[in-house]
Amino acid sequence: MDNLFDRKYTIQGLFILVCLILMAKLFYIQVGSDKYFISAESNVLKKIYTFPARGVIYDRKGKVLVQNEPVYDLIVIPNQVKEFDTLDLCNTIGIDMKGFHKRFTKAMNQSRYQPSIFEKQLSVQIYASLQEKLSRFPGFMVQNRTIRHYPDSVAGQFFGYVKEVTKKDIEENNGYYRPGDYIGKAGIEKQYNDVLRGERGVINMLYDARNVPQGSYAEGKFDTLARAGEKVYSSLDMDIQKLGEQLLQNKVGSIVAIEPATGEVLAFVSAPGYDPNRMVGRSQGNNYMEIFGNPNRPFLVRPTSGYYSPGSAFKPVNALIGLQEGVIDPETPFNCPGGYRAGNHVVKCEHVDGNISLRRGLARSCNTYACNVFARIMTQKKFKNKIAAYNNWEEKVRKWGIGQKLEIDIPFEKKGILFTSDEYTKRFGKYWGYTTVISLAIGQGEMNTTPLQMANIMAIIANKGYYVKPHLIKAIGEKKTISKEYVQKNFVGVEERHFEPVIDGMQEAVNSPWGTAVLSRVPNIIMCGKTGTVQNPHGKNHSVFIGFAPRDNPKIAIAVIVENAGYGSTYAAPIASYITEKYLTDSISKGRQAQVEWMKKQVVLPIMPKPKVKYQPKQTEDTTKKQLPAKLEATPVTEITAQPKPIEITK
Repeated sequence: MDNLFDRKYTIQGLFILVCLILMAKLFYIQVGSDKYFISAESNVLKKIYTFPARGVIYDRKGKVLVQNEPVYDLIVIPNQVKEFDTLDLCNTIGIDMKGFHKRFTKAMNQSRYQPSIFEKQLSVQIYASLQEKLSRFPGFMVQNRTIRHYPDSVAGQFFGYVKEVTKKDIEENNGYYRPGDYIGKAGIEKQYNDVLRGERGVINMLYDARNVPQGSYAEGKFDTLARAGEKVYSSLDMDIQKLGEQLLQNKVGSIVAIEPATGEVLAFVSAPGYDPNRMVGRSQGNNYMEIFGNPNRPFLVRPTSGYYSPGSAFKPVNALIGLQEGVIDPETPFNCPGGYRAGNHVVKCEHVDGNISLRRGLARSCNTYACNVFARIMTQKKFKNKIAAYNNWEEKVRKWGIGQKLEIDIPFEKKGILFTSDEYTKRFGKYWGYTTVISLAIGQGEMNTTPLQMANIMAIIANKGYYVKPHLIKAIGEKKTISKEYVQKNFVGVEERHFEPVIDGMQEAVNSPWGTAVLSRVPNIIMCGKTGTVQNPHGKNHSVFIGFAPRDNPKIAIAVIVENAGYGSTYAAPIASYITEKYLTDSISKGRQAQVEWMKKQVVLPIMPKPKVKYQPKQTEDTTKKQLPAKLEATPVTEITAQPKPIEITK
């Protein structure tokens, strides 16, 4: 009986304790805390999101390449909209009634109770007019943000662009983004988006019954500040970037320049390019479609995604592998009768050179010499069969970054093409050997590289055996931090002693009277390089030059490709010399300035396929007269293409 009595009082005590806790909680909600007051008064409190300025991007000299400009978004909460003069709002922000209904319906479908963007990126002038009338438009408010501005209007493919998030972007970023937010979609803006974007802030804004803001609630006690994105320091030299884009005006191609010692990319030119400012603002969508519709594909980032056979630019690599394998030495001679017979076909040579060794073989870009070296590598007795020999050669070539990504810090890099022995067996069956793939010796056949890979090959030779991963951003933030992978040396497995005779040959290619790259000479600077005339199945051959300068303590390695321009010495070589001189001396010598201006004006564009003409029924004489005025005549339009002008060599 006593136990029952005790349990009665225990239960009563627990009940009283629970009541006290609830009363205390109620007192805290009503008196002690503003948190619940804010929630209860949400009809007059609105969350205004403040968007951080994206990080500023600089060039290697500290010049601002990308900055921010203020714009304003008009926001609507459909459930709070009451009757108002819609025509007045339309006139103020520059839209028609059809556009108003389209935008409002979209906002309703998104959410009746949550704010969404009604019209984005209003200018400062429109915002000033709107702000005076905002109290007349219940349910509407303005939030400020910044958009990108590119002062130099160049390097569109390098920077990329920022665009409004999609549903997929929101899902992939764990809800960080909201509809109406912006995210980097290409180039550096995409690659370094998390660094550049900063952190969004929130203001709890108090509004009166007339939709007039009264200031931040509780003097900002519950607000959070936006944090701007980090500063980013690029490796670009904007002076040679601009010059490169000017030289490739009205041409299709690419220029990549690298500082060999650091792997920093000095120039990243893709032609045709586009003004990155066109991918900003309210006309972004229309501009995107216009650029996208260009048949020469400005959105293709040719330095990292363009595929080209390296051609003669590969010959120094092949020679270095031969030296390392011990199948040749610098004095090993081969006879050049004007071509190399491989099985039942002949690899033709541009010259009949007679007995020729390494140095002159590279200077003359002799196909016969390159094929003989390749044959010796592939027929070494230490290999049991052709598969083992090819696998050995392929492995050594891949160390140079051919057939694989260099992992540069920009999205969508392609790895190029280099067939494996399995792929050859699949294509030719078991009956293939080095004569089947002899075109690889001269950088043709089943081998494609990007301009970045070509420039990196030159950086390796300039460094005599290693490279640092090419990269476009050299430092991040106030502390200017850099990733460890961009200071590490990557060796290609060729001893340093083998590079001197190859560099000798590349120096002669530029500086000797019989060299193929004489138009790449730079006054008072020793340039080492190789020209290439790369086969193009879709039209005229591509003009290629790769090289580095100066010979001692090289400061720049460069690859230039001009599509459909013929011989490498015609366009690619002189363009490379102008870029190199500008970078090393900060100027172009007076005797060459006219040549530079001439090159800028040249038009070298691929011939577009003619549109198919639809069949039209034959018309009678009477109907023809009705359709055409009597004096109207068809005038043919002829496109005039400038022929390459001989360029004077300055010794």
